[in-house]
Amino acid sequence: MEGVKALARGWLRLDKDDETRQEIEDLLGRQDLKELERRLCTRLSFGTAGLRAPMGAGFSRLNSLTIMQTSQGLAEFLLREVNGAAAAGVVIGYDARHNSKKFAELAAAAFDVKGINVWLYEDLVHTPLVPFGVKHLHAAAGVMITASHNPAQDNGYKVYGSNGCQINAPMDGQIAASILENLQPIMWDVTLRSKPRGSILTSIRARYLETVNGFCQSIQDSDILKSPLFVYTPMHGVGFTYMASIMNKIGLVEKMVVVGEQAQPDPNFPTVKYPNPEEDGALDLAKSTADRNGISLILANDPDADRFAVAEKIDDEWKQLTGDQVGILLADYLTHKMKDPEGPERKDDNFMLTSAVSSQMLSFVAAGYGISFCETLTGFKWLGNCALDLEHENKRVLLAYEEALGYMFPDIVHDKDGIAAAVVFLNACAEWGSPWAKLEQMYQQYGYFETMNTYWRSSDLDTTVIVFERVRKLGTPFPTSVGDRKVLRWRDLTTGYDSGTDDNVPSLPSPPTSQMITCWLSGTSNDEGVCFTIRASGTEPKIKIYLECRSRGREASRIGAAQLLKVVSREWFNGPNLLIEEKYSHLI
Repeated sequence: MEGVKALARGWLRLDKDDETRQEIEDLLGRQDLKELERRLCTRLSFGTAGLRAPMGAGFSRLNSLTIMQTSQGLAEFLLREVNGAAAAGVVIGYDARHNSKKFAELAAAAFDVKGINVWLYEDLVHTPLVPFGVKHLHAAAGVMITASHNPAQDNGYKVYGSNGCQINAPMDGQIAASILENLQPIMWDVTLRSKPRGSILTSIRARYLETVNGFCQSIQDSDILKSPLFVYTPMHGVGFTYMASIMNKIGLVEKMVVVGEQAQPDPNFPTVKYPNPEEDGALDLAKSTADRNGISLILANDPDADRFAVAEKIDDEWKQLTGDQVGILLADYLTHKMKDPEGPERKDDNFMLTSAVSSQMLSFVAAGYGISFCETLTGFKWLGNCALDLEHENKRVLLAYEEALGYMFPDIVHDKDGIAAAVVFLNACAEWGSPWAKLEQMYQQYGYFETMNTYWRSSDLDTTVIVFERVRKLGTPFPTSVGDRKVLRWRDLTTGYDSGTDDNVPSLPSPPTSQMITCWLSGTSNDEGVCFTIRASGTEPKIKIYLECRSRGREASRIGAAQLLKVVSREWFNGPNLLIEEKYSHLI
């Protein structure tokens, strides 16, 4: 009890924000020791995604104090490790969430007091504009205040390196250590000490829009004005300004109908349960708007506009494309339109990238065009840095994507970009007409790839580790079968084993603190095989599965995927402390 109260007193000594001070004082007054313990006994963990957490008082929440401590630690790291960091400066942006502007100004003040130049965007931006700014201003780092598509009570602190990519190990650990060495706030005045660098948003935004337009013109040989009418929703976020600007630039603004109820930024996201286009019901208003206007195509961004979603009405039924389906369509379009006289001379010097949990179909598309395919670990910190490595070898990366609605065009920015994805997609629609019809053509060519991505919730993180260890004991060095299917290849990144390589060492990095197994299985008389990956969530007690079955027929691929999900659930995850996501519970 006294320990928690001592932490509370320590918090009050450090925190000068009246709102969060009052929260802790109220909890002390009510003797709510359990809530004080939740708020104060653990500290936010800084990782490759930076910080993301609910807002509120306490070391485990995002607030003025934790923003200040994080910024001070990052500033010291940059001054110590990045040559010329003080002069190069840090680009800082923020979205429309509660406290985002306040947190951005606090971060800017902390960098400034440490003697680092600050490039603070003067208004709301979409997340890709921060890495874009880092690249074009040659900055030492970038910080974006956003929680992307998390619930309204959350916010985040996302960090980019001087290369314009999300930070990766070991940098995240070094920054985390530096934060712990700089916990005493050195100032609380958000008025920058040095002379501001001047207005940069107008010029950087104009350069960004010109870059997106230039990229599309370099691949375009269809009349963009043939693009269909479409409904657009920014999901109460920052995307509308950017989408309207680029639509004006390319002459399609008259073809865009905006969901009025979701057009302007609103940090409460009042019309959706979760501001994530992937969630059930998130596109209901967009569908209603489209139906009223007789429009059959919907494009959507998440609130910070780095993700992109598509739905199309086919035979009076709305079909929302998965992230894999959109990625495959973009890959086919870009490869087909590939023309860069100054780029690589050999076709196989051009690359498509995706993550280990995304569809295997991209490898078939790449092979069909004779270009190279590369797989990375999950996240754009891996995809972006992989693209840079390839570019340093004079290779060209046309596209990188992952199944969670993220698409990266390295010619524009080395991170996912929902606005750029929307513009490229509309260019493609001018040629395809119907995206769904084009997808069907690709399935006829490459086969049907049916994905079933879901999760089991476990009672705690320890249970998750136990489940993975139990799976590993099903065979030595790995199980020979799953159900009636033979295991063709087994890759365990946790233990560093891959049966598909000559030395049994995975080509992907093997982070020993994570849990991730991928399994390739033989086909049946009805399909051509299944591939699935299971991995543990790093932040909550969940085991996720990304499962895909390939077949020459749609129904056969669906049946194969459903049957395998049932087998895996029965053989691997059949325990009282494991519950599968409700929408797939009927299959088990």
